[in-house]
Amino acid sequence: MKKLFASTALLATFALAGCATTGGNTNAGTAMGTANEIGMNVFKAAIDNQCRSQIEQQNAWRIASVAMTEAQEEAVKGRVCGCVSEQAPQQVTFIELGNAAIDPQYRVQLVARVVAKSLQSCYSSIVK
Repeated sequence: MKKLFASTALLATFALAGCATTGGNTNAGTAMGTANEIGMNVFKAAIDNQCRSQIEQQNAWRIASVAMTEAQEEAVKGRVCGCVSEQAPQQVTFIELGNAAIDPQYRVQLVARVVAKSLQSCYSSIVK
């Protein structure tokens, strides 16, 4: 019940801040935009870290990386995980992001789910 209330309060805060931006108070809008941007950057960094961890566990990566130098491995990981990080915002809802901000366990599960959805398609499109 506490989590539901906290999520609702967080969402209400975002909604009210969004309304405040239409009244000419650009500082509130700027602060809210900055907070949202920081939150999304943190989320994308978590996605990137999880991606790099998961990519190394895949058999296709283990086979492909045998023929690569360390620099080539890092370049491919960067491109694949960059793709995953860019797709991440389209795969989560505002409510999921709010829950992730409140609950660290939920955040770990959300990140793992988003990476699992995107990793294979990004890897396939880049390694072709």
